[in-house]
Amino acid sequence: MIFDSHAHYNDAQFDADRFELLDTMPEDDVAYIMNVSDSIESVKKIIPIAERYPFVFASVGVHPEEVENLTEADMDVLKSYAKHPKVKAIGEIGLDYHYDDVSKDLQKKWFARHIELAKEVNLPVIIHDRDAHKDCMDILRAGDVSKTGGIFHCYSGSCEMAAEILDWGMYIAFGGTLTFKNNRRAKEVAKYVPIDRIVLETDCPYLAPEPNRGKRNNSSYIHFVAETLAAIKEMTAEEVERLTCENAKKCYRIED
Repeated sequence: MIFDSHAHYNDAQFDADRFELLDTMPEDDVAYIMNVSDSIESVKKIIPIAERYPFVFASVGVHPEEVENLTEADMDVLKSYAKHPKVKAIGEIGLDYHYDDVSKDLQKKWFARHIELAKEVNLPVIIHDRDAHKDCMDILRAGDVSKTGGIFHCYSGSCEMAAEILDWGMYIAFGGTLTFKNNRRAKEVAKYVPIDRIVLETDCPYLAPEPNRGKRNNSSYIHFVAETLAAIKEMTAEEVERLTCENAKKCYRIED
C-alpha cells in the first residue's frame, strides 16, 4: 500500500493524460496521494483533482521561487482554501537558494508567514529546502514548527540536521534520488532515521527513480524507492510501503 506524500499532478507534463493516469493508481497499489501546490494558480487546480478522487488530497502554499509577487491578500486566499476538507497541509514552502531569481530576504519573509498560517489553521507543513539549510532551520526554529509538525520534502541535509528535525516531531521524505548510485548522503540519512519517521514521495513528474531516471515520474514508481529503502533497513519492500503509508497518514491526519 503506497502513500505518495508529495506529487504535482497539476503540472503541465500531465495535461495529456492526467485523469487516465490517476485512474490506474489503485491498480498499482497506490492508496493515497498528496497533490502539492506551489503557487496561487496551482492551488485553484489541485482542489478539483482532490475532489474527483477519494485517494487524492491537497496542500496549499507557495514555493519559494513563486513568492516574488505574493501579498497578504493571497495569504487570505490560502487560508480560505485551507478550510477545504481535502486540504491536509500547508506547502510546499521554504527556501531555495539554488538560483538567484527571488531575493533571500523575500523568501525568508514569506516562509515565516506560511508557518504562521499553518499554526493558524492547525495543519502540518511541507518543507522545501534547497541549498539553504541554515536559514531554513533558523526560521523553523524561530517559528516553533513543532506546533504544526510536517514533512521535510526531498531531504538533502545531514544526519545531525535530521536529529533536530526529528526532535520537532517531523517526518523526513525520501524519493527517487535515494535510488541514485552516487547519492551516499541520502542513504546514510535513510539508515539513520527510524522507519517510523520516514515517508516516501515522488515529486512527480520530476526525479524519477532508477531504473526510470530521466523519464516522467508517477506515484507507482515509489515501488523502486521502497525497494532501495528496504535494502538499507534490512526489511521487505512490502513492510516499507506499509509503514511509510501509515506514517504519512499520521502526519497528514488522514483516517480511513
